[in-house]
Amino acid sequence: MMRYKEEKEAKKEAFRKYLESSGVVDALTKVLVALYEQDDKPSSALEFVQQKLGGPTASEYATLQAEMSDLRTKYNELLCKHEDACKELEELKNQNSSVPPSTKETINGEGEGEALKDEV
Repeated sequence: MMRYKEEKEAKKEAFRKYLESSGVVDALTKVLVALYEQDDKPSSALEFVQQKLGGPTASEYATLQAEMSDLRTKYNELLCKHEDACKELEELKNQNSSVPPSTKETINGEGEGEALKDEV
């Protein structure tokens, strides 16, 4: 039982050192001091902390979520159009490759020399 407590305390201490070395403790301390020093306390302490740490406010977050949803919809529409265009291109390539060379020249109005240039 003692060994479990010692391991748990060691993990806590390692995590605390990690937070200190990565600057999390200093950043949180500065934000909490700024909140404490506010004469007019904000209605939402959580939003204050989020804003001070560089995150969006709740309204900005909602706006960003709506924008992301719109962009996802537009992306899906464009992806469908792109896939349709690729299928159409493949069909045209297949149709073009199934036409004999002599018919191609007649359709395009090209002579034999020009047809050979296009193929090379």
